[in-house]
Amino acid sequence: MQDHRDNNQGDAAARTIARAGETLAELLDRPLPPGLYLVATPIGNLSDISLRAISVLARAPLIAAEDTRHSKRLLSHYGIETQLTPYHEHNAERERPKLLARMRSGYAVALISDAGTPLVSDPGYKLVREALDEGLMVTSIPGPSAVLAALTCAGLPTDTFLFAGFLPPKSGARQARLAALKDAPATLIVFETSPRLAKSLADMAAVLGAREAVVARELTKLHETIMRGTLDSLSDEVASAPPKGEVVVVIAPPRAQETEIDDDRIVADLKAALETQSFRDAVHGVTEGLGVKRARVYELGLSLSRKSES
Repeated sequence: MQDHRDNNQGDAAARTIARAGETLAELLDRPLPPGLYLVATPIGNLSDISLRAISVLARAPLIAAEDTRHSKRLLSHYGIETQLTPYHEHNAERERPKLLARMRSGYAVALISDAGTPLVSDPGYKLVREALDEGLMVTSIPGPSAVLAALTCAGLPTDTFLFAGFLPPKSGARQARLAALKDAPATLIVFETSPRLAKSLADMAAVLGAREAVVARELTKLHETIMRGTLDSLSDEVASAPPKGEVVVVIAPPRAQETEIDDDRIVADLKAALETQSFRDAVHGVTEGLGVKRARVYELGLSLSRKSES
């Protein structure tokens, strides 16, 4: 019986391999019309690339890549020998007219980023805008995205989300940016570097309160990790064991009751908590219990302390 099942599974695998090969062969046989192709590439696992993406990269006369050395690994893996040219923030002004001229001359140009979907935190936007302004064809070859990969495995609301890219590197500017985002009725998604992650999470906790959040590291790679908790607990965890690698932070939207609870209710709960708890524990308990921003509770707590001392 086991041998029979193994044979059936082997036959099914052979059919899948054959059909995938036939599909790719059919795609490769089709002419590639001139224009700009925005091709999503793997964010870690090279197997995540689509058959359509492989066929476009193999047929295009030119691939514009953010980092040609990085992209050669992917192309080599699939035996793609298409010419590569660098296109990044430092040479975009010079190279963009050349790419547009190629498309005007009847050629296809594929645009790829270091990883994931082009135009997400890379310089492709202006190229797309100018290509469209000139009436050139622009088409997307969808696929891997760190934003969507993190969102879908976070366990947080997915119906409305806001991708905010990289936050500013300095704390003051970062907190100002977070303050501008705090009332957005959406799950927030940001990129962050691992060296800045602990301080960034601390700023998020200070501005946004004890919201649920997820830190997704090295998505689709061998050492992928997903950390879940509140922003303040994640900040403490990361500070004690700093992670390495690429990071996406997903933050729950504000709770509806944050705007419904008045200051008098918070102060009353703080007074009761401070009778048996330290200031820090009282602030944490009221923040968690009422579902309001920690910064708001903290400021009211300080005001309460100053009044009691005077």
